[in-house]
Amino acid sequence: MMHLESITTGAFEEICHIVWDAGNKAIVFDPGFDAKLIAQTLKKHDLEVAAYICTHGHADHINALADLHAQRPAPVAMHSKDLAWAFGSMNRIEPFYPAPKRPSIATFQLLESSREWSFADMRFQCLETPGHTPGSCCLLFPEAGILIAGDTLFKGSCGRTDLPGGSARQLKESLNMLKQLPDDVRAYPGHGPDTTIGIERRTNFYMR
Repeated sequence: MMHLESITTGAFEEICHIVWDAGNKAIVFDPGFDAKLIAQTLKKHDLEVAAYICTHGHADHINALADLHAQRPAPVAMHSKDLAWAFGSMNRIEPFYPAPKRPSIATFQLLESSREWSFADMRFQCLETPGHTPGSCCLLFPEAGILIAGDTLFKGSCGRTDLPGGSARQLKESLNMLKQLPDDVRAYPGHGPDTTIGIERRTNFYMR
């Protein structure tokens, strides 16, 4: 059985999603801020981190990554197109988020290197969904019907495309791809409440 807990962090209320299995191995998605709070949640459930997955590289989604990784080392995965700039000095949102520290890891796993991923007993698919950033990805757990949507899809809205590397055309194509998923797939965005693909297909202007 798969479990999920969502933790709201930082000034932009970014959501870090933690998914874990019966063996108490967890995948941490988008540790955006407040490493202490995220670590407390992991400790509360007695979880061991199997991997950190970054849906994209914006500072509000990865600022706690290095501190968490120092405490609980595990593989880190991100798309190469975002990894190219994610830990640079320009990726900061002053005064709320400094430039993210790079975790002490020899190599990152690149999300685009495979569609099918597995950590511990948890299997998910990587859906490349550029538009908000060049390397934005959504992660689909098909058996559980869970989509970690990052900033590609929100309840009633979608990610902005006016930041460096954004593309309205690419985001439209990415949303059209997500529309093909089953209605009952529950999407957990990087900001705001969760929703379902069916609800968004019917009511979200950007998916119609």
